[in-house]
Amino acid sequence: MRALILSAGLGTRLRPLTEKTPKPLVLINGKPLLLYHLESLYKYGIRNILINTHYLSEQVETFVKENKNLFKGLTIETIFEKNLLGSAGTLKKNSLFFQEEDFLIVYGDNLTMISYEKLTELHRLKKGIVTIASYWEEKPETKGIIVFDENKKISQFIEKPKIEQVVSNFANAGIYVVNKKIFEYLDVLDQTPLDFGFHIFPFLLEKKVEMYVYEMDEFLLDIGTIESYTKAQELIKLL
Repeated sequence: MRALILSAGLGTRLRPLTEKTPKPLVLINGKPLLLYHLESLYKYGIRNILINTHYLSEQVETFVKENKNLFKGLTIETIFEKNLLGSAGTLKKNSLFFQEEDFLIVYGDNLTMISYEKLTELHRLKKGIVTIASYWEEKPETKGIIVFDENKKISQFIEKPKIEQVVSNFANAGIYVVNKKIFEYLDVLDQTPLDFGFHIFPFLLEKKVEMYVYEMDEFLLDIGTIESYTKAQELIKLL
């Protein structure tokens, strides 16, 4: 299985930490966030990884060159985006990299101990085009929220809803297993940037494409703010 780590964001909410350091390389207990992702994906058998870059891209590319030999048999490629393509736009642009039946998409600003094995097992059992890892969020209006039934089938997805639109506390964790049939739908939408939460997931539901939820009981923390970054420094020591 292959994986895409989305790492091109500007990290504006993490300033001043990200004024000279790209968000994927901020240190969590002395170790770059991106390294946690590489270790976890490698642990679960992922051997081909694509990382998109944009802001301070040369630092991410240097990091990859200096660390890829830490993992025997792991191939890491980086792709620079002069203009941000969006989460789904990056996938669309790099479709030739993803030739297997299913693959992973991971947002690089999360710190997580998710079991990729359990996630992919559920995806293959349900046979949907997308399986979204989800967790319980106290402030769902800041995330993409998901409504699903007892069979884990998604019926509604709202990205950053208004308070009156909040109908669920289950949020998008930014980790997906995706079937290659997704490209049939990505090709229909011709816009840049192209985003999973704002564009693709609502479009798939409109077309009655089956998507499912993996309910996480594993650790997940969005390293998107100074507050969550500080929290991560302490929590990682307890895991």
